[in-house]
Amino acid sequence: MSSLGWGIVSTGRHADQKIAPAINASPYNHIAAVVSRDINRAKAFSAKHNIAASYDSFESMLQDDNVGAVYLTSPNHLHADQTIKAASAGKNVLCEKPMTLSVTDGERMIEACENANVYLSVGFHLRAHPAHQYLKTLVSDGALGAISLAQVSWVRGTRGQVIPPARPEDQKWWEELSMVGAGVTMATGVHCIDLLRYILSDEVYEISAMLDSKGDSLEHISTMLLRFTKGTIASIITSRRNPDWPSQDVAIYGSLGRGTACDSVDTVLKGKLEVESESVNEIIDFRTDSISMYLTQIEAFSKAIQGKGSPLATGLDGLQLTKVVSAMIESQRNGSRIIIQ
Repeated sequence: MSSLGWGIVSTGRHADQKIAPAINASPYNHIAAVVSRDINRAKAFSAKHNIAASYDSFESMLQDDNVGAVYLTSPNHLHADQTIKAASAGKNVLCEKPMTLSVTDGERMIEACENANVYLSVGFHLRAHPAHQYLKTLVSDGALGAISLAQVSWVRGTRGQVIPPARPEDQKWWEELSMVGAGVTMATGVHCIDLLRYILSDEVYEISAMLDSKGDSLEHISTMLLRFTKGTIASIITSRRNPDWPSQDVAIYGSLGRGTACDSVDTVLKGKLEVESESVNEIIDFRTDSISMYLTQIEAFSKAIQGKGSPLATGLDGLQLTKVVSAMIESQRNGSRIIIQ
C-alpha cells in the first residue's frame, strides 16, 4: 500500500496535537504540505512535524502534486468553499466536523466530490473508540434487545467561572457565531448526535432542544431530546459550564440489558465498557491513548481511497448532522419539537 500525501489546512491546536501526530504515526500516510494565512506559522508547523512544503495560500497548496488528500481543520464557515475547491483540484477531502453550517452547502460539497470522483469524509473520531464499536455490534446483534433509551454526555467547565474563559488566540473564531454556527453544540454536541446514529444504526426523526442562550449568542449548555425512527428516545447534554460532572458517558438501554461506555466521550481514547445483559456480561478497560482514534480515522480514509473499505464517516453522515443541528436551532428559536425531513 503506497503512502498517501496529506495537506493540512490550518495550524491550530487540533491539527498540532491530534491530526499531524496521527498522520505521522501511520506507515501508509505522510504530511506533504501545510497551509496557514501566516507563512511563518506554516513553516514552524512544518519544522515541528517534518513536513516538506509550507504555503500561505490554499489555492497554491492544491497545485502541489504530492498532496493527494486535504484535512480541513479550518473554521466551520470555510469548509464548503474549501471542499469544493479541493474536489475541483482532484483532492480527496477529510473535513472536520461540523461539515458545514447549512444543508444547501452540505449538498454542494457532496455533489462536488461526486462529480470529481474523490472521497469526502467527516471527522467523527468517536466512531473509532473500540467501546463504541462494540456497543454498535451488541445493538445490531440484538444482545441488548429492543433499544428504548440512550443517553450521552460531554460536559466540562472550570470552577468559579459562570461563563467559560476566553479561548486562546488561535481559537478565537470559535467565539464568532457567523463562523461556527452554534456554540457547544458545534464543538461537542455534533459528536454526541453522530455517536448515537452510529451505535444505533438509525436516524434522528424528531428533536427538541433547550439551550442557555436564545439563538443570538453562543450557547455554553445544550440539552437535546431526540426520537429515532425505530423508536429509541435519547437525551444529550453538552456543556462548558459544569466542572463537576462525574463522567463523559454513552449508555444504551434495551429490553435485554444495557451497555455503558464510561468516560469514553472525549478526544482521548480511555474509559471502560460495562455490559449487563441476558447473553453478555463483561467489563472492559481501555488504555489511555491520545491519538489512536484519529489514527484509525486517517487510515480508514486512506484505505478507502485505494478501494480497501470505507471511511469511518461519509459526507452523507455530515449532511445528516447538519440537518439535525439546523432542526435543533429551530427548536430552540420556536420552543417546539421539530420533525426532521
